[in-house]
Amino acid sequence: MKEFSYTVQDALGIHARPAGLLVKEAAKYPCDITLKCGEKKGSAKKIMAVMAMGVKKDMEVTVVCEGDEEDAAAAALEAFFKENL
Repeated sequence: MKEFSYTVQDALGIHARPAGLLVKEAAKYPCDITLKCGEKKGSAKKIMAVMAMGVKKDMEVTVVCEGDEEDAAAAALEAFFKENL
């Protein structure tokens, strides 16, 4: 299991466009990828789960990768968050 935390910097939080890009990036990996923010959590591979979390600017998100290629997935998603959110 690999995990990292990231504080969202985007003024609009995780809205439709970056959520779609996040799901697309997560779908490249066979492992389970879960987003956690406060009491809410959901699959990073499901657009509705990501959108339902309602992540806003300055909220901390924890990304947990479990399974095959978890190291690669965690590294790629951490880079994605830094570039896009």
